[in-house]
Amino acid sequence: MTAVWLVDRQFDSKGLVRLTYATEDGERVHTKELAEQRLVTGGGVTAGRDVDEDALGEAPPEEVERFAAEASRMAAEHDLDDTV
Repeated sequence: MTAVWLVDRQFDSKGLVRLTYATEDGERVHTKELAEQRLVTGGGVTAGRDVDEDALGEAPPEEVERFAAEASRMAAEHDLDDTV
């Protein structure tokens, strides 16, 4: 299992939220989509999560630096299971 940290959340017009989690080096990402309503009824979003190595993809090269900075900040300020 690999720890990843929330680095981005995007809302679309269909009521979906795309959560992007990244490793602290910003190079590997895990994306999760869920219904916006689930954020309200499901207890929120965690600062991080443990995912299988095979569930990780490569971050877009132009986002690696930003993702690394945000993942490192989240890791320093939160536990994986903190609600953010």
